[in-house]
Amino acid sequence: MAARQQSIARRCSYLLEPKNWLVATLLGLGWRFDPASGAAGLGWGALAAVFAAAIPMLFIGHGVRNGRFADRYVGARGPRLLVLAVILASIGMGLALLVLLGAPRQLAGYLIFMLCSVALLALITTVWKVSIHCAVSAGSVVVLARAFGPALLALIALVALVGWSRVALRDHTVVQVVAGAVLGGATAAVAYTVTGAFTSV
Repeated sequence: MAARQQSIARRCSYLLEPKNWLVATLLGLGWRFDPASGAAGLGWGALAAVFAAAIPMLFIGHGVRNGRFADRYVGARGPRLLVLAVILASIGMGLALLVLLGAPRQLAGYLIFMLCSVALLALITTVWKVSIHCAVSAGSVVVLARAFGPALLALIALVALVGWSRVALRDHTVVQVVAGAVLGGATAAVAYTVTGAFTSV
C-alpha cells in the first residue's frame, strides 16, 4: 500500500508540476484575451511560456544531467536559489519582450505576478523550504478564476492533490505546502488588483 501511495504521489507531482500549470495558464490567458481571434492569443501565450516554463526547465534539465542538481525538483537550498534566480531573469526578459511587442496586458500581468511570487519564494527559501508546486498551482487557479469565472475555483481540488503528493513524497511538510498555496494565491490576487489586468475586459 505504501509503495502504491508513493507511486501515485510521484505521478501527481509530475503531472501537476509548475511548468504544466504555467503553460496551461498562459495559453488560456492568451486565448481568452486576444482582441482579434483567440488564435493569435495562443501564440502570445506560447511565447510567454517559453520564458516562464521552457527556459527554466531546460536549465534544470541540464543541471540534472550534469549532476549539479539531484532531481528536477531541486530540493537543496543552494541549487534551489540558483534556479529561482534563473527563473527571475528569464521571466524578466519575457515580460520586457511581451510589453515591447504589444502582447495582451493580461499576459504581462501574469508575468508580473510570477516575478513577485518568485522573488518572495527566493527570499523565503533563504531560511525555509516553501512549496513551489503549491505556490504556482494556487496562483494559477486564482488567475484562471478571475479570467474565466469563479467556477474555476473548483480547481483548488488539484492544489490540494498537489499538496498531498508533496507531503506523501516527504519533500515538504503540511505547513510548507499550505504556506506555498497561500503565498501563491495571495500574490496572484494582489498582483492583478494592482495592475488592473482584468479591468475593462
